[in-house]
Amino acid sequence: MANTSGTSLRLEEITSTNLDAALAVRVAPEQEFAVAPVVKSLAEAFVHPGTAWPRLIMDGDRPVGFLMAFFDIDWRLDGTLFRSGLWRLNIAAREQGMGYGRFAVQSVADEIRRRGGKELYVTWHEGEHGPGEFYLRLGFRRTGELSEGEVVGVLGLD
Repeated sequence: MANTSGTSLRLEEITSTNLDAALAVRVAPEQEFAVAPVVKSLAEAFVHPGTAWPRLIMDGDRPVGFLMAFFDIDWRLDGTLFRSGLWRLNIAAREQGMGYGRFAVQSVADEIRRRGGKELYVTWHEGEHGPGEFYLRLGFRRTGELSEGEVVGVLGLD
């Protein structure tokens, strides 16, 4: 079991030093339908520098996952609704079930709170190997919306 007390877990900004480690993070093959590979996330972060927040999840010196959050995006693209949340979460196949995903969600929640936010949004693909049950166990609730065919969930941060 991972040490999820926070003593060895941390997020690192993606740099030239840890880029290869981030790119090596791979989910289980049956989960690939549900999340883009890290390389695509980093390309999207490059074209959305003010919005995307990519981070490598480390346990000591070992990379165990990748996350990318978003802050204050124009959800409806009309300036009427802004949201923050978790854009991508990739936990390495061999590292799943050890608390790293929970740590990642909590880290994003803490960052949203630090920025004054009250809700954390996430979207997910439905399916047997999708992450829906994981998010629901963490307290997310379905909003009833779909975003690009994915379920939208929200977690209150009050």
